[in-house]
Amino acid sequence: MYDPKSMDSNVFISDEEINLTLQQAKIDAVDPVRIKEILDKAAGFNGLTHREAAILLEVESPDVLADIFALAKKIKEHIYGRRIVMFAPLYLSDYCVNECKYCGYHASNCMARRKLTQDELVTEVLELEKMGHKRLVLETGEDPKNCPLDYVLECIKTIYSIKSDNGAIRRVNINIAATTVDNYKKLKEAGIGTYSLFQETYHKPTYLALHKGPKRNYEWHTEAHDRAMQGGIDDVGVGVLYGLYDWKYDTIGMLMEAEHLEAAFGVGPHTLSVPRIRAAEGVEAQDFVYEVSDDNFKKIVAVLRLTVPYTGMILSTREPQGYRDEVIALGISQVSAGSCTGVGGYAFANKVGEPVHTPQFNTADHRSPREMLKDLMVDGYIPSYCTACYREGRTGDRFMRLAKTGQIGNICQSNAILTLQEYLEDYGDEEIRELGEKVIAREVESIPSEKTKEKAKEYLGKIKAGERDFRF
Repeated sequence: MYDPKSMDSNVFISDEEINLTLQQAKIDAVDPVRIKEILDKAAGFNGLTHREAAILLEVESPDVLADIFALAKKIKEHIYGRRIVMFAPLYLSDYCVNECKYCGYHASNCMARRKLTQDELVTEVLELEKMGHKRLVLETGEDPKNCPLDYVLECIKTIYSIKSDNGAIRRVNINIAATTVDNYKKLKEAGIGTYSLFQETYHKPTYLALHKGPKRNYEWHTEAHDRAMQGGIDDVGVGVLYGLYDWKYDTIGMLMEAEHLEAAFGVGPHTLSVPRIRAAEGVEAQDFVYEVSDDNFKKIVAVLRLTVPYTGMILSTREPQGYRDEVIALGISQVSAGSCTGVGGYAFANKVGEPVHTPQFNTADHRSPREMLKDLMVDGYIPSYCTACYREGRTGDRFMRLAKTGQIGNICQSNAILTLQEYLEDYGDEEIRELGEKVIAREVESIPSEKTKEKAKEYLGKIKAGERDFRF
């Protein structure tokens, strides 16, 4: 019943395999020798199987958890360095034909629906560019009539065309409903970066109970990443909405999908996302009984980092400020900042004469991008607006080869430094410039390659002189 190379999601995410894995994990987790074997393997930066990850998810010992957390941080910094990529979501449309019980955009919610006109889109993007953003992820509901693919493609073209002073969006990622291979080809031709689609829950009975509408087709949804790969999109993102079902089951399901992508296409997911359910209009988080505690959520993030060391991990503004900072330290490599989770949320929200701004869900971290940058730098990170790999063709297996050989960290570090300098010059206040210059001075001197270090210093000088968009 279980075959990671199968193209049938009921086989590569076998319910029987998940349950047997979780049962065996409870037995193996009490064996300290087995735990040490797994941690020693993870320390070699080669990842773990879903069965090994399941054993670590059962760990309760504070001492062993401390070892897991420390190793997660070490692995992240070994692969990517101290850089944290910054991005923002941009909601294009909240029209939706689905009835998803956890989503504020479900079709029966009597809210004022809206999609951005191209002129409104320009205004939203200009607002995001003023914040310093270079990377966006586009979000829509599923509605073929009110939000067809042609509209999304037009929006992508518009976004890439918008330039304001030194502001520009250099990478557009996208999170839209499962679609056909031909449509994924069109998205690839439009120049998207990563295509993300969250499974929500891998437990099929729960998935079917939570959905009505086109999204209820479990196989069509779960096999969407395969079709995206077949359509030429070699960077795909997967995710779970924690709180809909048992968190151990869903974590193992997500890891089995990652193993499937590796087995079937030779490259695993580019990103993993780990949102926890939050309240929204017409949705109460407490209505869902599978709560994930803060302690268990930390464990999830750390174990994922040990298991898929080369995959980017995304943490959204669903998590509150102080706690979010703690989780970032456990292996997160990408964060959103200044996020608005509704259509028109950046430029039009709460303005006289504008439609009511209805978020898809409530956020908990309300820091602006500038505040987020400051806090990251104080904590020893390099905030990065880098989009170099996508624009240099380092995607899919080409990116993974660099990551697995340890070379991507040098590239990421250098490009993070350059994009941080751009931010300081174009958007920084006095405090952030002082912080940023110290970070840059420290990080430049730590670049291992003397040739790269000298080139970085040359580029930094040119950026200060007004030039932009240098990359390794």
